[in-house]
Amino acid sequence: MDNYSAVIHDAELWQSVLRMLLVGAITVPATVLLALLFALLLDTARARFTRFTRLAIFLPYAVPGVIATLLWGFLYLPATSPIGGRHIDFFGTSMVDVSVANIAVWGAVGFNMVVMYTSLRGLPPEIHEAARIDGASELQIALRVKVPLICPAIAMCTLFTVLAALQLFNEPNTLQPLSNAISLTWVPLMKIYTDAFVDSDIHLAAATSIVFAVGILAVSLLVGRLAQTRWGAAGAVAKEQR
Repeated sequence: MDNYSAVIHDAELWQSVLRMLLVGAITVPATVLLALLFALLLDTARARFTRFTRLAIFLPYAVPGVIATLLWGFLYLPATSPIGGRHIDFFGTSMVDVSVANIAVWGAVGFNMVVMYTSLRGLPPEIHEAARIDGASELQIALRVKVPLICPAIAMCTLFTVLAALQLFNEPNTLQPLSNAISLTWVPLMKIYTDAFVDSDIHLAAATSIVFAVGILAVSLLVGRLAQTRWGAAGAVAKEQR
């Protein structure tokens, strides 16, 4: 119980939780909205080269996380960056959260896009044709017809993205040697790893792991319930209108 008490009163752990939530506040909406945007654009009647575009968007998901982080890390470094690294401090305190979130978004958008695009392609084409006959524009069809009907897919992608944000580890851990702004305890999983294998405090690490696992389970259930209630109701209304 002393270990659990130490976890609850560990200020460094709570700071790492806040950093994780900050990165997640960037990652989750950016990933879901970009994936939805790409899926809707690829599903339009005027879309061209859709196979190549789908592959290009999905390809980053196939790149292992450590390799992707190293690639972006060298893009961020001033000595090797072709994207303005000499003028923008990507590893500075004010930018490091965005830099880490960018890598996570880059790697996750493709998977979510494929899920949403598959759902869009499964919709009956008669729905789109009826909306066009009624005078709806492509934007109106996308927002008022397509999006409500694929609400379950959007909810599932949102849940997966939230879980990935809570398990943030590879990106900051790989970038840590390159940035002074990323400490060994920057996010909770890095804190657990450091306690266990750097400070050799296995008991504190085990207690932190259990507390963190319970927290992730609670957040997952909450997000799943909210997504099911909100998006499920919207999808049901859309099906009734159809």
